[in-house]
Amino acid sequence: MRGLRVLRTPAVLCAAVCALLSAGGTPAYAHTALRTASPGPGAEVGPDTRVVALTFGTLLKGTVPKVSVAGPDGEPVPVGEPVVVPGSTVCAAVTGLPDGVGTLTYTVLAADGDAQTHHYEFQVTKSAKAAPVPTACRGRELPGPPVRQASGFLERRGTAVAGASAATAVLAAAVGVLAVRRRRRGRGAAVGGDDLTG
Repeated sequence: MRGLRVLRTPAVLCAAVCALLSAGGTPAYAHTALRTASPGPGAEVGPDTRVVALTFGTLLKGTVPKVSVAGPDGEPVPVGEPVVVPGSTVCAAVTGLPDGVGTLTYTVLAADGDAQTHHYEFQVTKSAKAAPVPTACRGRELPGPPVRQASGFLERRGTAVAGASAATAVLAAAVGVLAVRRRRRGRGAAVGGDDLTG
């Protein structure tokens, strides 16, 4: 199982950003920088976590960041449509976090319209508590995650359709056999009748 890589910002980078801000230059990404998250980078949470939340500096008005989660094997974890709430917080329902290292990826639009994609990792452990739900996300109706069994349902549905088709074919064959037998009986009776009259 791969190890957890915690997102860390070097002091040199922080100093450079601070220098730019103090000089009056405000980079576009500063507005959309991630301030807090639940689960956060390097956090250890339980598999019963039901909400992921990201709080940014400022989000471009009218935009909704994209949020996705992947398990330790890289398989996607069901995540509902993100909802932006006051305070530049994005809330999304999640279910079925598998044990191991999870990866949360988000994409936001900066003030200049450029899309920025970032990701970080967190640990999912059965003995840990669920990630806390931020106040901004509590009591809100969030779109539910897509159901994983949907593909299975389609597979079962396809199997049922195939089974129905097979049953129809068998029934048609049986009807055909009966029809042939009736014809043969009819012919036999006709031949027998001729012999009696002869």
